[in-house]
Amino acid sequence: MTVSTILARKGRAVYSFPPETNVREATRFLSEQGIGAALVRDASGNMLGIVSERDLVRAIAAQGAESLNKPVSGLMTTKVITCMSSDAIRHVMGLMTSGRFRHLPVVDDGQLAGMISIGDVVKARIADAEAESQQLKDYIQLAS
Repeated sequence: MTVSTILARKGRAVYSFPPETNVREATRFLSEQGIGAALVRDASGNMLGIVSERDLVRAIAAQGAESLNKPVSGLMTTKVITCMSSDAIRHVMGLMTSGRFRHLPVVDDGQLAGMISIGDVVKARIADAEAESQQLKDYIQLAS
């Protein structure tokens, strides 16, 4: 199974905001959208970084309420790890585990193609395991 399978199921929508968005607005945006991370993109759509709930919590914990009015550009992760639609699910699981992050933008031929989360990956792996289990059960019943 590949990343393209996940994107086909969940869609390719990618949430983002500009770098001048303040922490308060970013927090509200993530909450309203029910997502755990969003990309930070410039006016041309270029990816500048990624901001996650974890980043926001750390900023608030370190700086208190004054962090709410600061721009996300000051706390975003700028070295964004990406994957491709053709990458195997096992590969992206390894990236997420070793990098200790839960969201991964998908970039194909230099273009943003979507974003997946660890939840998406786990759901896909469970569906894969269930399908394999059912195939084995069907095979055993036919062989009996």
